[in-house]
Order: sequence, then structure tokens, then C-alpha cells
Amino acid sequence: MSSPMKILRLAISGVTLLVVNTLAAANLYEIPLKNIDGEAASLAPYKGKVLLVVNVASKCGLTPQYKALESTYQKHRDAGLVVLGFPCNQFAGQEPGSNAEIKEFCSSKYSVTFPLFDKLDVNGEHRHPLYVALAGPESPFPGNIGWNFGKFLISRDGRIIKRFEPKVSPDAPEVLAAIEAALAEKS
Repeated sequence: MSSPMKILRLAISGVTLLVVNTLAAANLYEIPLKNIDGEAASLAPYKGKVLLVVNVASKCGLTPQYKALESTYQKHRDAGLVVLGFPCNQFAGQEPGSNAEIKEFCSSKYSVTFPLFDKLDVNGEHRHPLYVALAGPESPFPGNIGWNFGKFLISRDGRIIKRFEPKVSPDAPEVLAAIEAALAEKS
């Protein structure tokens, strides 16, 4: 029979392994995604960049934020910012189109060049794992997404450092200040 100390060490090792595996699974860069063209993707190509993750919609009163998102992306991309758009149809059906229609709308109406991804759920029982990480109970900014154009700022090393509510424009002083501070950090 094993000694109680050996059993305790094994239990601690098991818990440690579970925690390490959970943290690894929660790594934002490893969460499986699909891009707007339906191809397998992840955030891995953006490791070392500052990310502004936004749930977007084409038929919303806040849709003109696409212009500010693109402008902010253009202004800061050479310094390491990437804006990432995640279409969502959970708010009053304001993103009803197919991925192809969304892509066409964004490029023709707002000249969007930042990466767009597959439509996903940001709330509810089908909440995408990315949004579980961004806004779930383990997030530093937990809580349901209130509407289209909620924004999360991710540091170069993958930490969720800020959350901005939908009505806060991507070019608002507080957003730009947070982006510039994140860009100035070394990872």
C-alpha cells in the first residue's frame, strides 16, 4: 500500500497537470476558428501582435464603426495592431447574410482589409470558445456581450487587457490610448 504522502503527491501532480492542460486549452492562439472563407484558422498567426477583437454586423446602427475600425487598423498595423472581425447574428438578426455576402459588403461599403472570420455566437449555450475565453467566467472581463461591436484588446503576449462596450467607437480617445499603450509594451 502507498503511503499517504505519496498519494498526496500524486493528487497534487494530477491537479497541476489538469490546471496546466486547462490553461493550454484556454490559450487564445490555439482556439480553432474559421476565416470568412470557411477555411480552418486560429489566432496563432497573430502571436506577438496587439489584437482588437470585435463582434461585427452589417445591418446595425453601429455598422459605420467599420470605417473607424479600418482607419485604426491602417494607422497602427505597421506598429503591430491587427483588428479581427467576427460576424454575429445574435442581436436582432443584424448579420443575416452568408460569409460571402458579409465579405463583399465589408470590402465594397467600408474597404475593410483587416481579417474577417466565420459567423459565430458570442453569447448563450452555443457561445464560441473564443468568446468563452474573452467573456466567460475565467476572463478578466466576464459577462455577456451587450450588442454588436463589442471590443476586446489583447496584448502581444495573449492577455486580455481591455474591454470596450459596443457604443465606444474604435477611434475613441480611450480606445486609441489603450491600443498605443499595448503597442508600446514589450512581450
